[in-house]
Amino acid sequence: MNRALPVKDALSAGGVIWRRDLAGMVEVALCGQTTRRTWALPKGAPNPGESLEQTAIREAQEETGLAVALGARLHTIDYWFTIEGARYHKFVHYWLMRAVGGDVSGHDKEFDEVAWFPSGEVLGLASYASERAVLKLALAAIESAGNG
Repeated sequence: MNRALPVKDALSAGGVIWRRDLAGMVEVALCGQTTRRTWALPKGAPNPGESLEQTAIREAQEETGLAVALGARLHTIDYWFTIEGARYHKFVHYWLMRAVGGDVSGHDKEFDEVAWFPSGEVLGLASYASERAVLKLALAAIESAGNG
């Protein structure tokens, strides 16, 4: 007999963290897992009572070691995955975030490495198409606002 898996919703929030290097060029922080050879944006699930904005800031700071200032809301992506006998529909809300302190060496253990990359390289490095779409929106927002 073929039984359908139960469907559950999952929620996360995170961000695109950026800065300007000494030459004034935009750089973006990505989180890497060397065993899976992936580069991704920081994100995670809310704690009880936490707003999506609070979640995005906390997760970005924990996963990268950087202090961030929340900027404009960018985009929400969604995708499906199956784990532990259930099918999940996950929604991830992203914000633009400016690095205001900290250091990537202080990232948590969820990722093996966190590094800064020039804006011209991040789209080629990001492992997931949905996150590349978020990065494109972020880079366009930085460019159009002349943030600096």
